[in-house]
Amino acid sequence: MRYPEVRRGDTIDEFTLPDGSVERIAAPYRWLEDADSAETRAFIEAQNDFAEPILAALPARGAFRERLTELLSRPTRGVPLQRGGRLFAWHGDGRNQDVLVVADDADGLEDARVLLDPNDLSPDGTVAVTATSPSPDGSLMAYGVADGGSDWRTIRVRDVATGDDVDDVIEWTKWNLPVWQPGGRSFTYWAYDAPSDDPLVDQMGAGRLMLHRLGTPVSEDEVLFTRPEEPRTFGRQWPRDDKWFVFSTDTGSSSGNDLAVRRHEEPMSALRALATGHEREWNAVGVRGDLLYVVTDADAPRYRLVAFDLAADDPAATLREIVPQHAEDVLLDAALTASGLVLTYSHDASHRMQLAGDDGALGDELPLGSGVSIENSDAVAASDTVFVKTQGFVDPGTRHEIIVNGRRVVSHRTLPDPTAGAIPAATTRIHAASADGTVVPAFLVTPEGAPDGPRPTLMWGYGGFNIPMNPGYRAIFAAWVQAGGTLVVPNLRGGGEFGSDWHKAGTKERKQNVFDDLFAVAERLIVDGITTPQQLALHGRSNGGLLAGAALTQRPELWAAVLPGVGVLDMLRFHRFTIGWAWTSDYGDPDDPEAFGYLRAYSPLHNVVEGRAYPPTLITTGDHDDRVVPGHSFQFAAALQHAQGGDAPILLSVDTRAGHGMGKPRDAQAREFADQLAFAARFTGLTP
Repeated sequence: MRYPEVRRGDTIDEFTLPDGSVERIAAPYRWLEDADSAETRAFIEAQNDFAEPILAALPARGAFRERLTELLSRPTRGVPLQRGGRLFAWHGDGRNQDVLVVADDADGLEDARVLLDPNDLSPDGTVAVTATSPSPDGSLMAYGVADGGSDWRTIRVRDVATGDDVDDVIEWTKWNLPVWQPGGRSFTYWAYDAPSDDPLVDQMGAGRLMLHRLGTPVSEDEVLFTRPEEPRTFGRQWPRDDKWFVFSTDTGSSSGNDLAVRRHEEPMSALRALATGHEREWNAVGVRGDLLYVVTDADAPRYRLVAFDLAADDPAATLREIVPQHAEDVLLDAALTASGLVLTYSHDASHRMQLAGDDGALGDELPLGSGVSIENSDAVAASDTVFVKTQGFVDPGTRHEIIVNGRRVVSHRTLPDPTAGAIPAATTRIHAASADGTVVPAFLVTPEGAPDGPRPTLMWGYGGFNIPMNPGYRAIFAAWVQAGGTLVVPNLRGGGEFGSDWHKAGTKERKQNVFDDLFAVAERLIVDGITTPQQLALHGRSNGGLLAGAALTQRPELWAAVLPGVGVLDMLRFHRFTIGWAWTSDYGDPDDPEAFGYLRAYSPLHNVVEGRAYPPTLITTGDHDDRVVPGHSFQFAAALQHAQGGDAPILLSVDTRAGHGMGKPRDAQAREFADQLAFAARFTGLTP
């Protein structure tokens, strides 16, 4: 193929090795890191112009776009959120963005009043509401608006009774939900200085936890916490409580955190430490009286529930175990109800929920079915009603309303939902032995009535940041399986399916374990006759895009097609842009000579070999991605096209009005997913 001409520069980077010597590494496409330069914009246009005719000629593109448009346009109903006697929920009506509705009870939600319609914010649906936080009495709704897929938010506040916004507008915020303070007239948020150069690329400096009082100028907001001498420290207030201010700090996306408390009337200097060292996770989930409940992996890699007595002179010394570590399952979360606790567990990478008393005595399991994931749930200390939405890989979900009384389920009903049911398919488990002997499980989703023998198969992987791959619904999964393809989702090390030890076994110098786990599952599929290398496609996004890129460069012969999406592909410079520094908790710091060695060994961008035959590859990104900046994908695509020694296509498709994926309008999702599935179908031999 005659790929677009891409200038190769003469940039050379120097890295110090552990023995003090220096390694020089060429970076010919460094200029593509400047996403807004005229030359980069011309590169994007040329790549899209090159890719579009090839994608348009894919036989299944039209069929997949039609099917995905149908799936994404189906009416959807979200989990109700209880505040002050009101219920809030996100409803989808087929337009680009869901709408937020409000009602007085669950039965009234179907005809509820629309409180916030993001479709009114932009004609193309690319302005999205990415955060909502109702006040404790349900009278106000703080919400964050993002433009073009950016992680940056502008916070506004809406009066629930009138549907009108108040005058308060807060710009340049990220990450934290607004957390309302006692009285419901102020809230905390996390802010940064307005970027001086490029907000889509600039490395994040020191942030600040701010307190905003409604009706006052933002310039008068109070700084509650900042640590400019350690700009990689992030702070959040949670959970919300009218008596106690609970505060957590961390230094990375999957690092441990510190935990401290004070009374609301006390200054921040009065914070009393509960846990320090940033070594373990301390996820505070709720306060009952003066007892703070916390989920932690301290002395419990599968996590346990503990509590601190905040009224004690030394609350850190009062730690006591409420629910011990389970023998097999991982405690993912906990929440207070009016009369007890509800616990969320991962059981063989699927979810279950179980009631408990305040003392930790276990009770009934919630009747949610088996082999499902919990898409969302809502339980609050003021109510004994628990709302849950469960899903499967090709099942858009069921909403449950469950009334509890302490450790017992009183009643259960499923809420009406206009969404059609699951795609007919069977989900089973398979297991493979990784390179070091570790047994790695995977979900295998097979279309109903599929004949025996090797079939076109799509693998979707992630393996990082303690994030579990559970049976969650995605329209791209449903469309592939309905078209007759087999879906495989492996539970790789680095993920959160089996506890903190499983996660850490796929981090830093152990990251190669994740790739080896993937290869083991792929080889198991081939040995078992489920698929062949000529029928096996690999897809992943973000950290999963890194997975796909590493699999492509390490084992190109294993794949019929590879689809890295918004991937972290330059492991030597990821920490220099926006929030990339936070990922060193999982990846390690490239500026550390020891970490440089193992990062260099698998960095997809730096392991492209000139003249090697690579499989058909479709790289996708958004030019407004300010989480994993598009320079990763731009440089990787240019390097692969330059190096390609075979005749398979290497395509780069850039969405010019999108970011990392959050808030992406439905029509843009349908276009992107259809291209990916049609590309995978073309090279795995799937005819929908």
